Amino acid sequence: MKRIVIADDSETARMFIRRCLEIIGFHEAHFVEAANGREALQRIKEADTDLLVSDLNMPVMDGATLLKWVKTSPKLTDLPVLIVTSAGNPAKEKELLQLGAFAVLNKPVAPAPLLQILSPLI
Repeated sequence: MKRIVIADDSETARMFIRRCLEIIGFHEAHFVEAANGREALQRIKEADTDLLVSDLNMPVMDGATLLKWVKTSPKLTDLPVLIVTSAGNPAKEKELLQLGAFAVLNKPVAPAPLLQILSPLI
């Protein structure tokens, strides 16, 4: 069973992302939610994780900082990280991809673009 951590400071956004992931084929995954990057990092360290979906703008620790922590950790460096953002900033997107993001997806998240990006992981 795949373990997916969803990090977003909005409970509604986390629920929506989870539902979209279930629709595209992760319906049997074990979902773990986090309200910020620090909490997400803790959840990732608790058990093997197959995918991290993180919002970019969150309190305590933002998505870019979380991505840096994951990609510089020898145990976590291979974890695919999907960043979701409402910013829609091409320069920021390029920066996140250079930091090691699997992909960057603009909000609102929808099943079709999510499937296109994550199909190799399903």
